[in-house]
Amino acid sequence: MNSIQPPVPRPLARRGFLALAGAAGLTPLLAACGGGDSGSSSAGAQKSSGTKTGVLKFWVPNRGTPEFGIRSKQLVEGWKSKSGAYTATYQVIPAANLFQTFQAAIASKTGPAVSEGYAFQAFQFADQGAITYADHLYDAMKADGTYDDYLPGVVEPFKTDKGYAGVPWGLDMRVLWYRKSLLEKAGVAVPTDWPSYLAAGKELKKAGAFGWATAAGTGASYGGHALVSLMINNGGGLFDENGEPDATFDRNVEAMDFFRQMVDAGMVDPASVSYTNQNLYDQWKSGKAAMGIANPSLGLEAGDTANDLAVMSPLTGPHGDKGTLQYLNNFMMYVESPNQDASQEFLLWWLQQFKGDDGFFARGVTGSLPVFKSVVALPAIQKNANTVKILKEWQPVGKNYSSRSTGLFAGLASVDAGTAINQFAQTMLAGKTDSKTALATLQSGIKAVLA
Repeated sequence: MNSIQPPVPRPLARRGFLALAGAAGLTPLLAACGGGDSGSSSAGAQKSSGTKTGVLKFWVPNRGTPEFGIRSKQLVEGWKSKSGAYTATYQVIPAANLFQTFQAAIASKTGPAVSEGYAFQAFQFADQGAITYADHLYDAMKADGTYDDYLPGVVEPFKTDKGYAGVPWGLDMRVLWYRKSLLEKAGVAVPTDWPSYLAAGKELKKAGAFGWATAAGTGASYGGHALVSLMINNGGGLFDENGEPDATFDRNVEAMDFFRQMVDAGMVDPASVSYTNQNLYDQWKSGKAAMGIANPSLGLEAGDTANDLAVMSPLTGPHGDKGTLQYLNNFMMYVESPNQDASQEFLLWWLQQFKGDDGFFARGVTGSLPVFKSVVALPAIQKNANTVKILKEWQPVGKNYSSRSTGLFAGLASVDAGTAINQFAQTMLAGKTDSKTALATLQSGIKAVLA
């Protein structure tokens, strides 16, 4: 499943938030469960409301299979706090107005107590003072063993100078896939580095298949994601070590020069500049796509019932680097909860619903990959060779847009949801602009959306 991408966020005053809520017709979603004892956004605060009772609002985007949504609603609405004082409601927020809904609700103090959202949402709303940092929750997870169950590197990005903004639950990343029968037909081995990838793509072109299947049309994100993944594979990324835009970094230029070689060699379908995601899946289904970067569930989306699609090992870049673009799906807690201790108790319980032989991951309904070692070890996960390979080989080298800096930050949401990266992908696919010029334009676009 692709990462959830909201419209490009713009800072709004409270008046703007409320106007937006009315314009978008969001009032029914914001019907009040009072703010109650709102607690504090500071890392150490866990205000309690004593003997008060209340309802925790849990908001989620629409993701996973229908079973995931149905079972989630049943479980959440059956939850009660250990004291019996708090229950929870379950609300799916449509992707089309996800960002606006959260923004308007936070401004009017009618938002959720706990939510999932798009990848960088916690950092945006933490900057607005709306998030309760999860340090106490992490202390509880260290006490009950949940913290030690996390895969390496998935918790650290949520640490800010004020505390932990979010709590990871699932992975989404971009990985290289190939169709085994097409490589066999072309008589080429599975590539291991950039030179062998280019050589394989040229042979596949002779066999009538494309070696870099992608899509950069309306609503498609693969084109830009694949190019950023290639930059990360070369030790690059869109930001420098201090989190400042640095798209023109020399490693990025080198990576895009390599991509230009693929375009010039005919490895990329010229029509992919306007392809939707479905067009791309159709290419994989029809046998026109032989290799390319896609999400972990490509086999399902391309209808691969013959197990002909396989995940490649991460390529070794020219300087020995390995890497790809990764998203960390996460939960967050809000200051408007009726009780912060109850929010923490709920979220600790909710994380457990993803684990075990009967958990969401074992059922295969989430649309994401697990972040827990115990889940990775389950037979239901281990039986899928592609999933195992992604978790074993790709997850350890997965990074975000700020791959050269140490963590996540709010501005990444604007970059991920903006148009600059998709326009950059279209420029590169057209093959008429040199890499450095295209990257300079991308950098200007990133700076503009962050300004």
